[in-house]
Amino acid sequence: MTKAELAAKVAESAGLSKKDADKAVSAVFSSIAEALKAGDKVSVIGFGTFQTKDRPARVCTNPATKEKIEVAATTVPVFKAGKALKDEVAK
Repeated sequence: MTKAELAAKVAESAGLSKKDADKAVSAVFSSIAEALKAGDKVSVIGFGTFQTKDRPARVCTNPATKEKIEVAATTVPVFKAGKALKDEVAK
């Protein structure tokens, strides 16, 4: 499902115009991104938790050339599904 399809589904479910639903979906995603960028955790009860995780620097091997490559440390977003979402998907 694309963002446009999600916005259309939200518009249909909530009785909003597609334009308003698209604004709402965009606002939710940008709010989550801003919170993660600030180092906060975003918990949506029954859905899941968005948070960041620090990945340490490491040395990897390029499989094509067998050359050693240093990969810098970074922070990545992580999503952990909540129990209600897991149960819903498992049906």
